[in-house]
Amino acid sequence: MVLPEVISKEPLGPVVRRGDDDWFTIVKWSLYAMLNAEEMEITSQNVDELAANPKNPDMAHLLGKEGHYGEELKLSNDWAHNIIKQVGNYGESFERNVGQGSDLKIKRGLNALWNHGGIQYAPPVR
Repeated sequence: MVLPEVISKEPLGPVVRRGDDDWFTIVKWSLYAMLNAEEMEITSQNVDELAANPKNPDMAHLLGKEGHYGEELKLSNDWAHNIIKQVGNYGESFERNVGQGSDLKIKRGLNALWNHGGIQYAPPVR
């Protein structure tokens, strides 16, 4: 049961074991990729189509069609495309796991994107 009372408001996010900086960077940027995908309206359903024909440079970078950010993470350049295809964007994952599509039925609230009344945002993948 998730109680309705707010008992804390500190930001929580992905955590990894101390000293594994490469893994921490991958985990952090995976979250950023999912947030950016939601903001760009890239979903698990349309990611292949948008990867084939990105609408703008930010989308092309995120989906590995321009730049070499994947290589900087020691991953393939289509790393974000793979995450979005397999897991979905942040909104899809939230809804499926804790949101309206789950048994918990938690509303997005502050977990919504910054441009939808929440506080979620991410730096661009460049």
